[in-house]
Amino acid sequence: MTSLLSDKPLHERVAYLQEKAKEVRLRIIEMIHKANSGHPGGSLSAADMVTALYFDFLRLDPEKPRWADRDRFILSKGHACPVLYATLAMRGYFPLETLDTLRQFESILQGHPIHKTPGVDMTTGSLGHGLSIGLGMALEGKLRKADFRVFVLLGDGEINEGHVWEAAMAASKFGTDNLVAMVDRNRLQMDGFCDEIMPMGDIGAKFRAFGWETLAMDGHDMRDVVLTIEKALLVKGKPTVIVAETTKGRGVSYMQDVCGWHGRCPNEDEFTCAMDEIRSNACLEK
Repeated sequence: MTSLLSDKPLHERVAYLQEKAKEVRLRIIEMIHKANSGHPGGSLSAADMVTALYFDFLRLDPEKPRWADRDRFILSKGHACPVLYATLAMRGYFPLETLDTLRQFESILQGHPIHKTPGVDMTTGSLGHGLSIGLGMALEGKLRKADFRVFVLLGDGEINEGHVWEAAMAASKFGTDNLVAMVDRNRLQMDGFCDEIMPMGDIGAKFRAFGWETLAMDGHDMRDVVLTIEKALLVKGKPTVIVAETTKGRGVSYMQDVCGWHGRCPNEDEFTCAMDEIRSNACLEK
């Protein structure tokens, strides 16, 4: 199965994806509120990127979630799983009602992605391992001479982990041009601002020094997201990283750039406010 939008002009693709991203955000807030548990901030910051991948770029088939030649997606920052679950449900991997079971005992939608969930390519949660796993998948593709691609979404706090940079070295050495990393550069992690906890400097320059093609984009400008991913798919001979400038809690005014919303559930009043703001685009157009 190919993209849902491959035959559409750019402006139609962008408009469609913007509406889907709004729905993803609404479902993120709904499921976290229902569960009274979860991580809204980093889920909302990644919503536009994940929406673009699943509704425009990834070659997949919800009827065959383990199809051998599908594109792979790894949510390395696994705590942001509500964005992945919402997108998978909307693409038809499981019923939308399943989102109401987030974090419940025996649910397929646990607090971090698990491999038994239809559409989840790898169990994640221990930060720093997703890029290494994605590299392994990309190498498998090279060995099999398959044409699938592997996308890995990393958090900017997560790349404090040394394992990320070991994978970055190896990915360059082996010329894995079927591997695309995306860094959700929302500048906040659980304990505060990334630049105060462990400054990473110019992330793009670091990956470039490791031999990667480096691209930058506004992670909330859907046109920029689409065009940048298209550029990444044209790179040959080396892996690509996209550094996406984003806002933690994007779409909900009181969550934006607030560390406390890393892993907190909105109360009734906060829930109503968040849903109203997302529906009205109150913050999404700023």
